[in-house]
Amino acid sequence: MDRPTSLTGTLAAAWGIAGVLVLLGSATMRLAPLAVDAFHYPFTAMHWLSLIVIVAGMAYAEGYRGFQQGFSPRVAARARYLREHARPLHALFAPFFCMGYFHATRRRRITSISLTAGIIVLVLMVRLLDQPWRGIIDAGVVVGLGWGVVTIILFSVLAFRNTVFPYSPEVPEER
Repeated sequence: MDRPTSLTGTLAAAWGIAGVLVLLGSATMRLAPLAVDAFHYPFTAMHWLSLIVIVAGMAYAEGYRGFQQGFSPRVAARARYLREHARPLHALFAPFFCMGYFHATRRRRITSISLTAGIIVLVLMVRLLDQPWRGIIDAGVVVGLGWGVVTIILFSVLAFRNTVFPYSPEVPEER
């Protein structure tokens, strides 16, 4: 059963979701020009095939599997939890709370930190590529991140409009 919410909890939940959306949105806005720039280079059949495969693959793997089936409902569930269990430190760092970096199960913390580290390594590797290959990969990432932004918004609306939200915030058991 939901606990009564406070203004602090409501603001913390909104800050958590907004902060995550700003992080993803800023990454999308930084990568989109690089993806568009790829089209200023001559494309061979291999480039076009790679673009189709990478965009479709990223839409499925990052957008659908990563965001829609995992990250987005968890962000919304953690924001909902934060609204009902606001603590000052959790509220202050609400975007990181919503992403599962702290006050999460051990498995969730390890997964969140490992995924972030892996993403950083991949970003650094893709930066080494020349155009149009970098732009082709960035196009797939932009599609996946865009999917993520949309699904976070949709799951957040569901989390706060419905009495029951069937996703776990993956927080440690209260003792």
